[in-house]
Amino acid sequence: MELMLPELDRRKTQTAVEAALEKYRIYKTIAFEEREVMVTASYAERFHGATNVTGDSTARTAIYNVDVQRARQAYCDTIDFVVSRLSEKERVLVSERYLKDDDVFDYKVYNHVFDPPVSKDTYTKIRTRAFYKMALALSDRGLMNMEPLSASRKERQKLG
Repeated sequence: MELMLPELDRRKTQTAVEAALEKYRIYKTIAFEEREVMVTASYAERFHGATNVTGDSTARTAIYNVDVQRARQAYCDTIDFVVSRLSEKERVLVSERYLKDDDVFDYKVYNHVFDPPVSKDTYTKIRTRAFYKMALALSDRGLMNMEPLSASRKERQKLG
């Protein structure tokens, strides 16, 4: 039985994984702002008919505050888990370049972080492999759609 892994477009995969990592960095750096219940009465006249629906804004707000915060934490935990499953060089590359600071550039990572330093081409190969693995792992967890990332027939003919 042969396992068939999908052929992915490298640039589309890189864009999608970088977007997921950017979302992770935003969730980690920006604090969640909890909603508060408005308890002040509104004195504006409102004309509407009976809807027979009771509104519980306090419950809606509490549910939102808990669910959104839990979803953000689950997303960050998933990204941390996926990154921890990468090989050592891939993990160093992803964590140093994409998870720590905004102002880290590729040349800083492959010249100063890797010991010994690697060439730009080797760095690109490591990053491509890491993003491919991450795209598959995030797809398995339902955080990424693989359809837009798959290589088209023309692209496959160019590759093979």
